[in-house]
Amino acid sequence: MLTTSTITHMLPAQDTERARHFYGDQLGLRQTETGPDGTCFFEAGSGHVIGLRPLPDTKPSENTALSFEVGDIASEVRDLESRGVHFADFDSGDLRTQDHIATMGNEKAAWFTDSEGNVLCLHQVMG
Repeated sequence: MLTTSTITHMLPAQDTERARHFYGDQLGLRQTETGPDGTCFFEAGSGHVIGLRPLPDTKPSENTALSFEVGDIASEVRDLESRGVHFADFDSGDLRTQDHIATMGNEKAAWFTDSEGNVLCLHQVMG
């Protein structure tokens, strides 16, 4: 059944070596394999996988491609910043960040882009 399936989320990578460095060294994910087409696979927790597929002529989405649920978003932001990850800040409409973190009802979120321009997010559900 799909409701119990492990998900592999595929993201385009214009430069797989650069993307491999970002996901492995900066995000701290463990690479599990490289496919015959050059797709790099990384463990993403709870059995899920991120695949970085070489697509040099693809433009990344301007919307969030994937979000990591974390238990302590402030700590995760600090850790990733120490590894060179740059977070986006917002101050318009209802979306405002403080220390890179937006509070929206019972959820907190912080956004950053990977080395390929894909928008990624950290989020924490409160209480």
